[in-house]
Amino acid sequence: MNNSSVYLWLRQKPRIAFFMCLPLILMVICLIIYPFIYSIFLSMLNKAETKFVGIGNYLFLFKRETFWLVVQQSIFFALVAVFFKALIGFIAAHSINTIPSKGQRKWRGMLLIPWVIPPALSTLGWWWLFEPTYSALNWFLVKISLPAIPWLSETFWARFSIILVNIWVGAPFFLIMYLAALKSIPQDLYEAASIDGANYRQKLYYITLPMMKNIISITILFSIIVTFANFDIVRVLTRGGPIDTTHLFATYAFRVGIESGDIPLGAAVSLFMFPILGILAFIILRNVRKRAMEV
Repeated sequence: MNNSSVYLWLRQKPRIAFFMCLPLILMVICLIIYPFIYSIFLSMLNKAETKFVGIGNYLFLFKRETFWLVVQQSIFFALVAVFFKALIGFIAAHSINTIPSKGQRKWRGMLLIPWVIPPALSTLGWWWLFEPTYSALNWFLVKISLPAIPWLSETFWARFSIILVNIWVGAPFFLIMYLAALKSIPQDLYEAASIDGANYRQKLYYITLPMMKNIISITILFSIIVTFANFDIVRVLTRGGPIDTTHLFATYAFRVGIESGDIPLGAAVSLFMFPILGILAFIILRNVRKRAMEV
């Protein structure tokens, strides 16, 4: 093969695209695919990592009440937090979209601050608000003659606090995604609906929501994946307490694998998320694809 043929071979668009994507492909292989495969291998070893035990670690987890408590807590945490993040994000995006363009920038900037700040850092601020001894919230409640609340020492309030902080951190992501979707809806549709006598609710139900279905589905999917794997908020606020009642998959895997020294069992805990999220992603993305083909 001479130089001219090599040059022509390299100039073909599919090959150019491949070589341009090659660095990213290598990063994905090294940082995602290889660790994932290695974690599967680890989850099939004994605690000393000297003997292959197959699915023994998974069978051991299935017999532990704490593990099933973590499963229930993770599902409940993800569903409740994502629901309120989606609801608040939609309301905020719709409210900002009605403001004149000049006034939207400052509101977008202010409402994005919780999402821009590193979660661990912002959670420390919330921990100061909830901390039993120096709680600013309890100080305010006492000042108005209300009883102090054990934010982090009782199961109900600890779960409430974690979900509240997650909503505060994650709602701006829904806001910016939904606002971008609202901007892409042609105004002609709303004008035609007004001419036909449609009210606000009818426009919302028959125009806004149908036009935003795909972005809503994808945003919810992404948020569920991130929420399921949340680590920072629980680790900073409660460390899984009281009595393991606020553990999620990530924090429980850290407790079992790193703090208790059983890395294979910790890998098994973390891998349990994969089939749940995989099935959920398949269902949501299939519906998105169907709607896209119908359009």
